[in-house]
Amino acid sequence: MSRGTHLHTTPLEGAIDALLSPGRAIFALAIVGLGIETLACAQRVTFLYSGASAPRFKAIPVLPFLPPIPWLAYLCGAILGICGAGLLIKRTERMAAMAVGSLMFLGAVILNAPKSAAIPGDMSLRTVVFEPLAIAALAWLLPSRYATPNWLAGASRYLLAVSLIVFGVDHFLALAPIGTLIPPWIPWHVFWIAFFGAGFIAAGLSIALNVLPRWGAVCLGLMFAIWVFTLHLPRVLFGLYGGKGPHNPDEWSSLFIAIALWGGSWALAHPAPRDSAHLQRVDVG
Repeated sequence: MSRGTHLHTTPLEGAIDALLSPGRAIFALAIVGLGIETLACAQRVTFLYSGASAPRFKAIPVLPFLPPIPWLAYLCGAILGICGAGLLIKRTERMAAMAVGSLMFLGAVILNAPKSAAIPGDMSLRTVVFEPLAIAALAWLLPSRYATPNWLAGASRYLLAVSLIVFGVDHFLALAPIGTLIPPWIPWHVFWIAFFGAGFIAAGLSIALNVLPRWGAVCLGLMFAIWVFTLHLPRVLFGLYGGKGPHNPDEWSSLFIAIALWGGSWALAHPAPRDSAHLQRVDVG
């Protein structure tokens, strides 16, 4: 006969769990936002395409990792919007997470990886490959670990780790250019870019090597949360710090991507309810 014994958490752990608990909802809402933005931009692309004297596409951002093709934008926007909402419902969470991860992964590998491979020194092309790969990995890791196949969970962790290390290395390769993105009221721009680059690499290594991975994900999410409020929102809402304001799709894409990486990182650090229930029960023979 067995009985359940509940493991006790410290007040600090309880406070951290409370901080991380919105991570899943934040990630889901970011995916919904990307879907809505894609649908809205698809309409603009359709107008430009049908209104031209000779049919042609103009490179208006839909998502950084999608080409401006109307039917593809409508399809991907609908999938992201529906699946983002599905992430908020326990019954559909697993299917929605698999769909979001697969869409992001295929978009990065099929549409953008060949372009980046052709120009390996282009940091912008490299970013639009690894950002969706990181989101894909976080989506696949979102459900309970008992709902995600072991091979996919393991591959997703390494995929996320590699993406983070690439982001970190790129920060060091472009200290001064990236430093111009930091709001002017924050001092020591180059220092902070180096600091965040080191943070990316440390988080990637912690996740890949399974050394304090929870703290690596917590700090990673906190870093993106800081960027959302100090950089992306002011750029989107008010056009500050070199931003182009609320009418620029690329600004919205950057905002939603940062929110997704924030929420997904905290969801990774916060065990799913089913995981938590399993961990709190110890069977004693």
